[in-house]
Amino acid sequence: MLACCGGMIARADMAKVDFVKDIQPILQESCVKCHGPEKHKGDLRLDTKEGTFKGGKDGQVIVPEHADKSDLYRRVTLPEGSDDIMPSKGSPLTKKQTDLIKDWINQGATWPEGAIVKAVEEAPTASSSPNDIFAGLTPMKPTAAETGAIAKLGSSGIDVRPVAMNLNWRVASFRSMGTNATDAAIAPLKDILDLVDLNLGGTKITDAGLQNIAKLTNLISLHLELTGITDKGLAHLKHLDHLAYLNLYGTSVTDKGLDDLKSLHNLKHLYLWQTKVTAQGAADLQKALPSVAISRGWENEPAAKDAEEKEKKEKKETKGSAPAAKKEAKK
Repeated sequence: MLACCGGMIARADMAKVDFVKDIQPILQESCVKCHGPEKHKGDLRLDTKEGTFKGGKDGQVIVPEHADKSDLYRRVTLPEGSDDIMPSKGSPLTKKQTDLIKDWINQGATWPEGAIVKAVEEAPTASSSPNDIFAGLTPMKPTAAETGAIAKLGSSGIDVRPVAMNLNWRVASFRSMGTNATDAAIAPLKDILDLVDLNLGGTKITDAGLQNIAKLTNLISLHLELTGITDKGLAHLKHLDHLAYLNLYGTSVTDKGLDDLKSLHNLKHLYLWQTKVTAQGAADLQKALPSVAISRGWENEPAAKDAEEKEKKEKKETKGSAPAAKKEAKK
């Protein structure tokens, strides 16, 4: 069934987009670094309701119920490399993410009162205090296998580079390869034992592929967001003793998978937006790792509780309606 309203055609049965669960994580991951409290490019802030609907120097960026008239939606759907594309740095949003933004705007762009979008903490890097960051790591002498692995990855467009001059620790990112980055593509990683920063976000890797990083015990930062990783894959991470940053946004991990993270006593930042982890599962992990900052994308507690209660109520009503439907069918 199609309904026409104000020149906009929308499905009457379109799933309701929840700001806290669906939109807030996208803004946190990709928008507020440039449009937040510290930096507001183009006089636009996307970390608060007031700032977002006020717009920037070029005017309003969201027109509720009209994604086609909203500059925010236009910018996030521009071709990669366009001058006006958002985000201006990093990978473009996925179609799933832009569709969520479109549906959210078309449904009225509801933003719960008091909900604040906080920027994602940057993964640890060597730029500020390398001595602190790399303290305790096990230095690895370059091997022929490592040299060969770096060369092989380089031939496929992946630059495995030192974090800084006079430091042998290395970083690698497969994000630019997108879905072309498969388990086979990342296989050479197993020989690069001085790797400390690895970005596999948005790639096509599977649980089995993570076997290739299971022995990279010097890893400090690991991006696995928007991949097909599940609980089974997390089992390959339990010996990464120095891991301080782990991003699992948009994966299918559950409470069960978090059990394999309880051995990571150096973990400081864990991102679980749009996963299947529950509040109780996160709380259990917090008890095991008191120093870890866990983000489920629900920064505003009242909004989060309302959303959870609403979800529970809907599930209860759905279960309750099934028997009634069967009775009606029998009549």
